[in-house]
Amino acid sequence: MPAITLPDQSVRVFDEAVTGTTVAAAIGPGLAKAALAMQVDGVLRDLSHRIESDAAVRFITRRDPEALEMIRHDAAHVLAEAVQELYPGTQVTIGPAIEGGFYYDFARNEPFTPEDFPAIEAKMREIISRNAAFVREEWPREEAIAFFEAKGERYKAELIRDLPVEVPISIYRQGEWLDLCRGPHMRSTGDIGSAFKLMKVAGAYWRGDHRNAMLSRIYATAWRDQKELDAHLHQLEEAERRDHRKIGKEMGLFHLQEEAVGSIFWHPKGWRLYSRVQDYMRRRLDAALYQEVRTPQLVDRKLWEASGHWEKFRENMFLATVDDESEKDRLLALKPMNCPCHVQIFNQGLRSYRELPLRMAEFGACHRYEPSGALHGIMRVRSFVQDDAHIFCSEDQIAGETVEFVALLSAIYRDFGFESFRVKFSDRPEKRAGDDATWDRAEGALKQACATAGVEYELNPGEGAFYGPKLEFVLRDAIGRDWQCGTLQVDFVLPERLDAQYVGEDGNRHRPVMLHRAILGSFERFLGILIEEHAGRFPLWLAPVQVAVATIVDEAAPFARQVAAALQKAGLAVELDLRNEKINRKVVDHIDQRVPVLAVIGRREAEEGKVVLRRLPGREQVTLTLQEAVATLAAEATPPDLKEQAMVAAA
Repeated sequence: MPAITLPDQSVRVFDEAVTGTTVAAAIGPGLAKAALAMQVDGVLRDLSHRIESDAAVRFITRRDPEALEMIRHDAAHVLAEAVQELYPGTQVTIGPAIEGGFYYDFARNEPFTPEDFPAIEAKMREIISRNAAFVREEWPREEAIAFFEAKGERYKAELIRDLPVEVPISIYRQGEWLDLCRGPHMRSTGDIGSAFKLMKVAGAYWRGDHRNAMLSRIYATAWRDQKELDAHLHQLEEAERRDHRKIGKEMGLFHLQEEAVGSIFWHPKGWRLYSRVQDYMRRRLDAALYQEVRTPQLVDRKLWEASGHWEKFRENMFLATVDDESEKDRLLALKPMNCPCHVQIFNQGLRSYRELPLRMAEFGACHRYEPSGALHGIMRVRSFVQDDAHIFCSEDQIAGETVEFVALLSAIYRDFGFESFRVKFSDRPEKRAGDDATWDRAEGALKQACATAGVEYELNPGEGAFYGPKLEFVLRDAIGRDWQCGTLQVDFVLPERLDAQYVGEDGNRHRPVMLHRAILGSFERFLGILIEEHAGRFPLWLAPVQVAVATIVDEAAPFARQVAAALQKAGLAVELDLRNEKINRKVVDHIDQRVPVLAVIGRREAEEGKVVLRRLPGREQVTLTLQEAVATLAAEATPPDLKEQAMVAAA
């Protein structure tokens, strides 16, 4: 007599084992119609799953978050069936749901192309309209292997052979078509709906190994309804329009090339943008009493072994040997992170508790090996600079430092145009340094610090750093994408491993706590985010070229040079445009270059000593004297932190 506890804590008792379908029908016809799947004691199950003992049950309807992944999972099965109906002889391999959609990998002599999509989508709609039920079956292992081998499905047979012996062989059938799958699924193909679209094709090695066969991967997206699908497609169009690689090339900010894979060639305009962000961050850190340091690029492997990074990051390190008889056995690594080097500075001399908290910052150049296929413009590279800092403090200072860090991070994000962020709490990973007692202390301290700082967070289980739990600060950009940038990590482990000590008020030696923190993350990635957030049209204080001074007639050139010089003297980045082109052509060109302000000089303006300021890409303009124009633009181009300082001083 299983007792079923529902989310409202009501209990339904049944005389014998029941399926989810039966329970939903007993609750009411509305739920029976809406339920797609269920959670049984927190585990997602088909509605056909038999519940034989007491359990907590929650039904999944189309509006629940879990439904979206199930729609995509089921759509992947329908895609595979459609392909095999249209292209006999094609082998199916794997087809998981992923963020934003799903994909399926196929083994076929001739790769798919986008021209195949209309026929495949039409067949998928036909299969969905059949409304065939998803039926789970368990097969004997050898029978399943023999079945798929007889069909010529060697990839499926290989997957079954590699499953642990204790794992049941789960087969899902939809009409006459079936696939190896652990499930769960919705009730039938009809539950998928029509809000799906095939997106692109790509090559993919079987099991991600370049030594294996190349498969043809079809990427697709699927949503609850057409409105969600349309919103997603619009976001993709916006993302393409805002792509930092495209905008970076158009604006002449940077380039990448094969001779330096994963590293960036910054052009003058791009480096001006980079420097503005770095100068701003340096001022913010100075005001928050951080001490800036610089540590070596090449460090002996012995330090990485002592810190534990050698075991964790060895495959991502670039290594160098020394061709010198006295150092012939020395192996060096380009640093992938700064933390062990900062401990070395802390360890120079015996520290006192009076020096804590000690906030040590570095714009540290780091190098990490990333597979070439994982690189993405300037957002994922092999050579980058972190706005890195480590706070050495006592355990009772963790909460206060967290409060100050969150306030600093919030102010910086606002200055860059991000008004809000989400926080994830990532706790102990499976592979970690330190014992459970140490992790209990670290996680408890960070949770208490969040409570003190008023930080609300969502749990991100098992995603902590190998030496401690962390908070991850997630920004949402103008088109709704999330970016994890800032982080705060509580570390009791590294100070122990690297023997960091300070003399406490009691005269005894103690281990400091190490707070690893970043706000931007890496400059390169954050600049990519900024480019896409603003679509290259930066606020005036950030714009690589802040004002373009353009002449209408040649006679205005001398005064235009005077205007440009005055603006440059006031600290503005100016481009002088004396080309023999019509002013409309110049306007279009500077709009394309995302210049925020155009200072137009004609014959009358030159005679009267005035400037027409036009805000691009709009048509709004105002005529000012040169002095007024310089004062207006200089004030507007003042970075937010300096404006804040001026307001405080004035008060």
